[in-house]
Amino acid sequence: MREEVRRSGTPAGRALPATVGRPPRTDLLLMTLGIAAVSTSGPLMAAVAVPALAVAMWRNLLAVVAIWPVAAVTRRRELAAMSRHEWSWALVAGVFLAGHFATWVPSLRYTSVASATAIVCTQPVWVALLARARGHHVPSRTWAGIAVALVGAVLLSGVDFSLDTRALVGDLLALLGGIFAALYTVAGAEARRTVSTTAYTAVCYSTAAGLLLVACLVGGVRLWGFGGVSWLQLLALTVGAQLLGHSVFNAVLRTTSATVVSLFLLLEIPGAGLIAAATLGQVPPLAALPAGLLLLLGLGIVISSGGDEVEASVPAE
Repeated sequence: MREEVRRSGTPAGRALPATVGRPPRTDLLLMTLGIAAVSTSGPLMAAVAVPALAVAMWRNLLAVVAIWPVAAVTRRRELAAMSRHEWSWALVAGVFLAGHFATWVPSLRYTSVASATAIVCTQPVWVALLARARGHHVPSRTWAGIAVALVGAVLLSGVDFSLDTRALVGDLLALLGGIFAALYTVAGAEARRTVSTTAYTAVCYSTAAGLLLVACLVGGVRLWGFGGVSWLQLLALTVGAQLLGHSVFNAVLRTTSATVVSLFLLLEIPGAGLIAAATLGQVPPLAALPAGLLLLLGLGIVISSGGDEVEASVPAE
């Protein structure tokens, strides 16, 4: 029996439920660390002098290089014993993860970091819609909290939206990135029912890296010959957002609802905005303060709407 299933006492084949309630204090601290890590993602990917698809591919491939030695030592038996069902969902999650990066990373080259981050963070809405479509109950208070948080997200970058064709292309790519992120979350939830974090991410990231590599080769995207600064930025992306950010949020999903986790990720918007302002000169709009307060209010509403069970799952960022 898998480690996480054994710890929870939940039989194999059943979802690991988590209540939409107040997260443990340790989880709040860990998620704060995770937000700090993922907030560097948008600004770094916008600044690095590497083709967008190459950024997406290297971010995943470098993570695979880091994860597989650990998986080979600690999860060899689990990987060998994974069923066809478990492999299928982990591979599907990797396909959606590749779609997420293939759309969101290029969006940062067409529109601002604030707009791209705010739009891709509509992920909680798509997750909730998918959960509802699959027959799960989503409390009305949770919907209200998501709505309030998203109003804050729109206001936070609303004045940055533009009717410029290039910016609209970027906004559309970011929207597709958010939808792919939600699909990745749902597929990951199925895989994570009985598969450990290490084994799951090893398969998922490998799938995403492989698909993105094929896309780069078919599209003739340059994959090497970059300067030292660019490689350091790619390494920072991998260590920060991909490994530290993902690892933290994967860990807290054992004790905190995926709804709360995905909504908590909206805090990436002000985090990325502040970093982009300091490093790229992309100054946040004047509505940033009240918008940020709305975002926090929405998060608080969802956290306080406890009592309903929500499947554990895996966030995108």
